[in-house]
Amino acid sequence: MSANPASATTDEPSGSGFRIPKVPFWAQIVAGLVLGVLLGWLTRSYDIEWLYTTLDKVGHIFVQLLKLAVAPLVFFAILVSITNLRKVNNAARLATRTLLWFMITSLIAVAIGLAIGLITNPGSGTGLTPKDGKLPEHAGSWLDFLTGIIPDNVITPFTELNVLQIVFMAAVAGIAALKLGEKAQPILTLSESILELLQKALWWVIRLAPLGTVGLIGYAIADYGWDLIGKYATFTADVYIGCALVMFGVYPLLLATVAKVSPLQFFKGAWPAIQLAFVSRSSVGTMPVTQKVTERLGVPKEYASFAVPFGATTKMDGCAAIYPALAAIFIAQIFDVQLGVGDYILIAFVSVIGSAATAGLTGATVMLTLTLSTLGLPLEGVGLLMAIDPILDMMRTATNVAGQALVPVIVSAREKILDHDAYNSASASPVDDFEVQDVEPERVAVAA
Repeated sequence: MSANPASATTDEPSGSGFRIPKVPFWAQIVAGLVLGVLLGWLTRSYDIEWLYTTLDKVGHIFVQLLKLAVAPLVFFAILVSITNLRKVNNAARLATRTLLWFMITSLIAVAIGLAIGLITNPGSGTGLTPKDGKLPEHAGSWLDFLTGIIPDNVITPFTELNVLQIVFMAAVAGIAALKLGEKAQPILTLSESILELLQKALWWVIRLAPLGTVGLIGYAIADYGWDLIGKYATFTADVYIGCALVMFGVYPLLLATVAKVSPLQFFKGAWPAIQLAFVSRSSVGTMPVTQKVTERLGVPKEYASFAVPFGATTKMDGCAAIYPALAAIFIAQIFDVQLGVGDYILIAFVSVIGSAATAGLTGATVMLTLTLSTLGLPLEGVGLLMAIDPILDMMRTATNVAGQALVPVIVSAREKILDHDAYNSASASPVDDFEVQDVEPERVAVAA
């Protein structure tokens, strides 16, 4: 009986009773966006060099902190997620259904991208010429994609952040652990502990997202300016409209008709991950939040711990479907190359099969060069889009992450393992709740 009053008193403010209200995480992100736009505009309008440098450094440090955790996080997340499948009934069926829905949604996304590109002709009237393009530093090819999966050694993929090779090694280690059975249990226990440690550290970085937002958005506005965006106005609008149609049109339709759940409730639950993805431009960096919101939406933890890491490295409707389709049409029009029906089919094929090349990091250059080389389009066209890429990447990554949360919900609903009560009650930000979970044991101890 004494526990209740004690626990209640811990919630009361001390002193005079004044307490600074806690600002929700989503509101902090929005405030960061607004402040970033304002500071970026001031920097460019009045040529404030120190502010320009500060915004650049703040945004760069935030992205570097996210990237710092990417290599070990991907390895241990994939390894643990594969071994967790042993706890799930019909694991092979779930994995197959997940991959199938990844492909279906990618096909729909690339079709929308192609349709928008053919209707709007984004390369016409830009004033850009082939001379404005330049070869990218790194280009992708099917041979590199296939042979590059297998690393030369176990160190280089981590030092050079080759996510595809890290995924390969993690998958091999996970499958081997499953085959070893009980003998591998000490390794699995260690891996789960390391994964929890990495996710804890990454949560701290994620809490810095509002500050990172100020730097990233502010620098983008200060560096690129509205004049440059004007040259790419149609293309930029196409990418944002295409992603919006997929995220707020196709996804809700699939939720309502296939999963038979409320689309609005999905976005209420998944919004923290979508919002963070827009700012961070990293599917892998957002992965802990994506997994948390997916579990809150009623997807079983054992299945979510497989589907979300798998999706964070391979499920890219924004970067690997909509964007390459529009970019190929844009570049073809700049270089005066006619694309036929066969070329559009090739774009769809590359989008579905080659999306793993994007690997959940910021930017989609490798995927774009893979698409252009398959179509025989000049790789110099990549240089035309590099200047505007960060602004496009925000919306692309938000779409990626929305899809990475969507597919586990659809599969769980179809397989009748979705917790509908949890789905219908999901709304709170997992970033805010994570801090509450940290404080809760202390309150229990005080009450006791």
